[in-house]
Amino acid sequence: MTERPYSQACENNKTPILAVLKQHCQAPGTLLEIGAGTGQHAAWLSGQLPHLQWQPSDVAANLPYIRQWQSDPGNRALPPLALDVAGEWPAGHFDYLFTANTFHIMAKPLVEACIRKGCEHLTEDGKFLVYGPFNYQGQFTSDSNRQFDQRLREGDGDRGIRDQEWVVEQFARQQRHLLADHEMPANNRLLVFG
Repeated sequence: MTERPYSQACENNKTPILAVLKQHCQAPGTLLEIGAGTGQHAAWLSGQLPHLQWQPSDVAANLPYIRQWQSDPGNRALPPLALDVAGEWPAGHFDYLFTANTFHIMAKPLVEACIRKGCEHLTEDGKFLVYGPFNYQGQFTSDSNRQFDQRLREGDGDRGIRDQEWVVEQFARQQRHLLADHEMPANNRLLVFG
């Protein structure tokens, strides 16, 4: 039997993320998680937020990893969907979109596509929540983030920590605005747009 994927970072950040989701996702509704990765967030957060219909998604190659978490006790997430952010999205609209640690992994054009297409599939009063590291006014918030960014760019020049102001601008182009910018552990942020 294959051991299911595990991320210590997911384990460390799930409780602080839950606190912010409880604050901003109070109304019952549908939530699309973009880039569900290992599937840990979907498995745990869906059980903690039973009023949300949690739909994990990721590129097709990652779906087997997410499926390994489907039988986890307390998991209420739906089976994962294949999603290429620049391609076709699921039909319909979602009340919430959530993504964690993806904007620095995606190439900039994919981040733009994710925001544009995500906002097209968000209900009028919906919220788009983005967790991860961000720079402010072109400055790193910590030396560890600077080193992390350098490693990302050495592996792929299109990757890297995004400027918060640039992300805000991309959302503004879709008539969505920054509602909250939460400080999170380990030099991360959780940005909420609506």
